[in-house]
Formats: sequence, structure tokens, C-alpha cells
Amino acid sequence: MTYVVTENCIACKYTDCVEVCPVDCFYEGENTLVIHPDECIDCGVCEPECPADAIRPDTEPDMEKWVEFNRKYSEMWPVIVTKKDPLPTAEEMDGKEGKLELLSEAPGEGG
Repeated sequence: MTYVVTENCIACKYTDCVEVCPVDCFYEGENTLVIHPDECIDCGVCEPECPADAIRPDTEPDMEKWVEFNRKYSEMWPVIVTKKDPLPTAEEMDGKEGKLELLSEAPGEGG
């Protein structure tokens, strides 16, 4: 099992989760985060820290696409281990549907 970041992180990018991750498996894109599924140790401490409820276990239905999404971008983006401010749009975008079309493939700063 692994945990994955899902669509609700896009355009929010809360980083509360990265502070609690014991293995530093979060990676930062310009407007979202992902978890490297091969580095995640399935401890689950990140899931309750996410204000947007965007982190889910891969055992939930239809998570295969999110495992691959997280794998793809974690191999392209820098690791993030430090909490940062969420995006300015976070409160407004939290819970909105159809955010995948807003995804930026550009890397974040990491750190």
C-alpha cells in the first residue's frame, strides 16, 4: 500500500503533510504536491494533516490512476521537506471539481 495525493491538492498546495513525513517522499510541482509511491512507507501520518483531504490510501477505489500520476511527477519534480504557505487560491479552490485541467507540469522550488 501507498498514499497518494489526489486532484484536490491542485491549486491549493497545502504543505502541512511534508513536515510530518518521516521519509521525505513528497515532491513539489508549481501548483500541487505528489508522493513517490515507491518511497512512501505507508505510515499514514500525512493523511490527517492535509486540510484539503487530498491524500488518500491507494486501497480506495479508482486510485490506480493517482498512483501513476504521483509516480510520474515525483520523478520530475524536486523533493520538498519544509512547510510553505499554501497557494493564494487555496481556500477558494479547496473542494472544487475539475481541477486536473489546472495542473501545471512545471516543477516547484523544492526545499
